[in-house]
Amino acid sequence: MLLSNLKKNQTAKIVHIGGNGALRRRILEMGLIKGTEVYVEKYAPLKDPIELIVKGYHVSLRVEEAAKITVDNVK
Repeated sequence: MLLSNLKKNQTAKIVHIGGNGALRRRILEMGLIKGTEVYVEKYAPLKDPIELIVKGYHVSLRVEEAAKITVDNVK
């Protein structure tokens, strides 16, 4: 399942980070690495961006960026 498909208040574990170059590096630098749990706190009113909680920090991603992240174990 893709991170962009999660609904508000769902938690999942990152399985794979797609993309390449600067975008992939930026995502990894924000702490979104394989095995990390992410919690979807909310979506913006127009459904873009998505606000996540990762390791206690709030992170906002565009939905198109979140679509490059594969997650599993959705709770």
